[in-house]
Amino acid sequence: MSKRIVIASENPVKKQAALLAFQKMFPAAAFEIVSVNVPSGVSPQPYGDAETLQGAANRAQRAFELRPDADFWVGIEGGVQEVDGELEAFAWIYVLSPTHSGKSRTGAFYLPPAVARLVRAGHELGEADDIVFGLTNSKQENGAIGILTGNVVDRTALYAQAVALALVPFRNPQLYPAERETST
Repeated sequence: MSKRIVIASENPVKKQAALLAFQKMFPAAAFEIVSVNVPSGVSPQPYGDAETLQGAANRAQRAFELRPDADFWVGIEGGVQEVDGELEAFAWIYVLSPTHSGKSRTGAFYLPPAVARLVRAGHELGEADDIVFGLTNSKQENGAIGILTGNVVDRTALYAQAVALALVPFRNPQLYPAERETST
């Protein structure tokens, strides 16, 4: 019987990243991905670690509330923050199960000045990328990291590593005390 993962996004990149990470962390298990569209409860373009992490946690919790019949609920939220006058991009991952939670942050990279200016002016990062690079809906594909690295690292790979890291408490439950109610 497969385990059900509810991903709090309909973005194919986030769904693929979650599935890849679960398959690598638990190779003997079978998984089914269900996606739900839920609000993050934070700004459309979160600024800073705290707001971005809160968005990921909110998404996972809302996915749980909407689809409590699963084994895991995953929230992924991309954010930016100012670091020494430059704009850094990253994402937070938050994973829930009936008994545990896990979180992790992706690696970070700095945005080119033209993209950073648009984000500071109120555009979401994906919109800013599309404007600067003449693309359409790049956040549903390789994202800023894929564009900037020539797909050496794409958005799926960036997120999958962080999802795997967020799964550490689930792979090692004896080392992490249960913190959630055991009934769903």
